Amino acid sequence: MTDEIIDIVKRALAEDIGTGDITTDLTVPKEAELTGRFIAKSAGVVAGWDVVKATFRLLDTKVNVFQSVSDGADVKAGDSIGTITGPGRAILTGERVALNFFQRMSGIATVTRQFVEAAAGTRTMILDTRKTVPGLRSLDKMAVRIGGGSNHRAGLYDMVLIKDNHIAQAGGITEAVRRVRSNATASLKIEVEVRTLEELEEALGLGLDRILLDNMETYMIRRAVKLVAGRVPLEASGNMNLRRVAAVAASGVDFISVGALTHSVCAMDISLMIDKK
Repeated sequence: MTDEIIDIVKRALAEDIGTGDITTDLTVPKEAELTGRFIAKSAGVVAGWDVVKATFRLLDTKVNVFQSVSDGADVKAGDSIGTITGPGRAILTGERVALNFFQRMSGIATVTRQFVEAAAGTRTMILDTRKTVPGLRSLDKMAVRIGGGSNHRAGLYDMVLIKDNHIAQAGGITEAVRRVRSNATASLKIEVEVRTLEELEEALGLGLDRILLDNMETYMIRRAVKLVAGRVPLEASGNMNLRRVAAVAASGVDFISVGALTHSVCAMDISLMIDKK
């Protein structure tokens, strides 16, 4: 568990608890010990156990979370996926924050698994994007990996991705690449976005690390793959959904980046059922 993720959990707890969990403190005795079960109320792919455990441990190290299934496991609605025991106040205070993380991460892992399975039998890797919840990118991208996908760049700092607005400001693809390479510190991989086959032909002569085929129709992507003939890795992006991804993967592209993995994910329904006395 990285310091960055611990900080994310701390901020979430501070946001929720504020000056104190009034209801729990007034209704649950300090000495109360509780047990409970995590229940999957919808089918999906479980993701986020380490974050769940960190949430409760930050409140009380005596809380113990036991997982019945691992991250990446497929579960059915009604499955019991884990248990929790420990000081009751800590369990009830941390419940919502832990479930918020757990449900979102599992939702991301679930939809990622669906895209990965749709592209099965091809060489295409499913990538995420930067369309993540601000402040939660590390968790969103962790969930993508658990679901079987791969991460694109972490942010603006770890890869050069020259998009249409950069190209317009530089005056063209070739000039944009020249400006990047003229910087002695620009040793990162360079990817360029193209929207037409003419732009693709221009980009092919620039010795790039990857070319992004942006918002191209599937038939045009197939033509692009044939034109490139393996000389440069190709990434397809734009309007990718489960109805289309199999056909795009079958075209022979190396990567498909999918904003829908994280930008509008439906949280998986998971509940924490506390056992009655």
